[in-house]
Amino acid sequence: MSDLVLREDRGSVAYLTLNRPAQLNALSPSLFVELRKHVDDIAASQDTVGCVVLRGEGRSFSAGNDIKAIQSGDRAPSAHFQAETIDALEALPQPVIAAVTGHCYTGALELALGCDFIVAGESARFADTHGKWSMTPTWGMSQRLPRRIGTARAKQMMFTGTPVGGVEAVALGLANVCVPDEQLASKVDELAAAIVANSWHTLRADKSLVNEGQQFALREALAYERRTSPGAGPDMAERLKSFGAR
Repeated sequence: MSDLVLREDRGSVAYLTLNRPAQLNALSPSLFVELRKHVDDIAASQDTVGCVVLRGEGRSFSAGNDIKAIQSGDRAPSAHFQAETIDALEALPQPVIAAVTGHCYTGALELALGCDFIVAGESARFADTHGKWSMTPTWGMSQRLPRRIGTARAKQMMFTGTPVGGVEAVALGLANVCVPDEQLASKVDELAAAIVANSWHTLRADKSLVNEGQQFALREALAYERRTSPGAGPDMAERLKSFGAR
């Protein structure tokens, strides 16, 4: 494997870094192949990885799909490999944070939307530019963006292609937090640490219940929660004991 996507584990947090800074981390098919390998490895590491951070090397998260790589003959293993990789990222049992600075355009926004939430630097710019190139989404934009920010706001982003900055992204509900770029890494580290300090049993149950519950109307979703919530985790007694000792 080359180094188009880097993985660094810091304690129980896995950091995945898109590593094509000279190309603004454009999403080539080969990059997706590496990303998928990392995602599959993390899915199989539930005992050691409690949270995932996805970021880009250099000044941009990613400028989006790499058309030049495709024109040069770079091919994904299957027709919907990129979309299925984003599905796999979304389906990870571990919470996933996208850390975004600079460009997060089109395919890159679709990738970020596969994460549980986004932390933006002030330089972040989010946009859907499919319309600029007479393209249509197949990596999830038409479904995940409206679910994240609402239908009317998603249509505005999709129809106009106008970039949205980090502060506005928070106001829209696209990003959770916006901080100065120089504070982004420390803020993401702080959030990841807070996540992994909680019960991993609960984290995984919460993520599954929220994600799967989105498929139902409220009444059915409530029934789904009652039917499938896994109950107390193996660490509950120890956690309650430590609380009582305070």
